[in-house]
Amino acid sequence: MRTTMIVAGLAIALAGCTTADSRPTAAVDIGPGIEPIPGSITYGGQPRTRLTKAPVGSVVPHQFRNEFGQRVEENYIIQPDRSLKLVSRRVYRDPFGIDD
Repeated sequence: MRTTMIVAGLAIALAGCTTADSRPTAAVDIGPGIEPIPGSITYGGQPRTRLTKAPVGSVVPHQFRNEFGQRVEENYIIQPDRSLKLVSRRVYRDPFGIDD
């Protein structure tokens, strides 16, 4: 009987365990209205060349490293005038990008 109680207790304790990574997220999401940073496609203004074949509303992903060596992922949307609008940015704190 005592063994059964111990086994049942261990089973309940193990049921609460998870194999997923329980660390807090390693990235910061920033929404619309963000400003370009060095390395962004639109830093210093719109690019000279326009994306003429991509449909309006298409998402253009861009990845680069910031001045701290952190991986940065940005998404742009092509506007009707063919300019790019920065809509999201994710900065990974781990410089090697292992914390995805």
